[in-house]
Formats: sequence, structure tokens, C-alpha cells
Amino acid sequence: MSEDVPESHPRHTSLVTRERIVEGVKRGLTSHAGLVAQGRGETFDYLLGERTIESAARAERAAAALMLGADHPVISVNGNVAALVPRAVGDLARATDADVEVNLFHRTEKRIERIAAHLRDNGVDKVKGLAGDATVPGLDHDRARVDADGIAAADVVLVPLEDGDRAAALAKTGKSEIVVDLNPLSRSAEAATVPVIDNVVRAIPAMTAHARSLAGRSDVELQGIAERVDADAAREYAERAIRSGDLR
Repeated sequence: MSEDVPESHPRHTSLVTRERIVEGVKRGLTSHAGLVAQGRGETFDYLLGERTIESAARAERAAAALMLGADHPVISVNGNVAALVPRAVGDLARATDADVEVNLFHRTEKRIERIAAHLRDNGVDKVKGLAGDATVPGLDHDRARVDADGIAAADVVLVPLEDGDRAAALAKTGKSEIVVDLNPLSRSAEAATVPVIDNVVRAIPAMTAHARSLAGRSDVELQGIAERVDADAAREYAERAIRSGDLR
């Protein structure tokens, strides 16, 4: 259990995060494939020095501005996100007036309901994703199933964690996408309007803090902040940081 990891341990944060995913599998929130995805992300985070790099910090502020200026922002949640940052998702949803929708590759109705209940238990007021009454064009698996009044109707979608084919498919529908992904070379990051190359456990709270500080800004101001991030430059900065990082 995460509470058994002493704070003095040099890998404390990483181990606690890992334990949250393991617990998510035990509770039926996260698929076994989610364990592999977590390990892959942890590798990139280690290469980044387990810190929020400068380009990611700028992207997190831009992401918050983009969500605040949206007509219908939606936060997409999979099993890993539900296990790692359920309460932080609720905080961000309230700060940006966004919907929260469960969307899974390994989808079962029981798992959808478990994740929705877990999110509600952690302060998410309303959870979409159970209806699955619309589809994302161009996808041939269960991630294509979305709610008609959720992701299907959104103008801005936050996609935490690597989700390449759906990220590309959503981009083709004309939606703006914020992607949180530790791999700057992933298809998800490449499809993003705003790529946030950071760990989701740091990125979501940071975006919430920015959203609160930007509350009340005009739409013109918010648009200007969102447009200051160059997606290609953000990915290139992160790649350079990974390739030249001083591992500790």
C-alpha cells in the first residue's frame, strides 16, 4: 500500500504512484494493460528528472486558458487516470466548468460503473460515459463509444495519458485537444493542440491552479494565452530535455 512507502525513500513519489495503479487493478478500475502503460510513462518521467519542465509549465497554463475559453470542455478519464488523480480531476472540472467522461479501450459496463462510482466518491459531481450513445468516426474499438452530450459535443477535450488513435480521430473532427503524455514522440502528443509533456499527477493540479488564477479573464485574453504555446516547439523542447537529461 502507498502509505507503507516512507517519505524518506528517494523514489517515494514514483513508488506511491505505482501503488495507486496496482490498487486500481485490484479494485477493477485499471486494466492489466494499464500496468504496462504506467511503466512506460514512468520511464519517460525518470528521463525528464521527475519534474515539470519549462515548456510543460507553459503548456499547462495554456491548457487551462483553452478550457476556460471553451463552450463545452470535457475531461476524458480512463482507468489509470481514475486510479491516479480522481480528486484532482474533480477539482479541474469545477475550476473550468468541464464535464468528466469515462472512456475506455478495455470497456465493460461493470468497469465503467466502477470508475464512475470511484470518481463520484472522490468529489466528481457528475460523470458521463455510461450512455455511450455516440461514436467517434474512424475508430473500430470501444474507445469510439462516447456520450452524445459529452465528448461528441465537446469543442475542447482533455485527453490525459497516451491514446494515439483516438487523439488523432478526435483531432480530425475539429476539436481542440489537450494531451497529457510523458512521451513527446507519441501519436497523442503529435495530435494535440496543446501537448503537455508532464506526469498527470503534476499536470492536472497545475492546470487547476492556473484555471483558478485565470478566472475572470476575457475570452480574448484566454485565447491569447492558449495560442502562445507552439505545439511543435513544446514537443521538441521535451525531447531535448529527455536526450540531454542529467540522470540522478
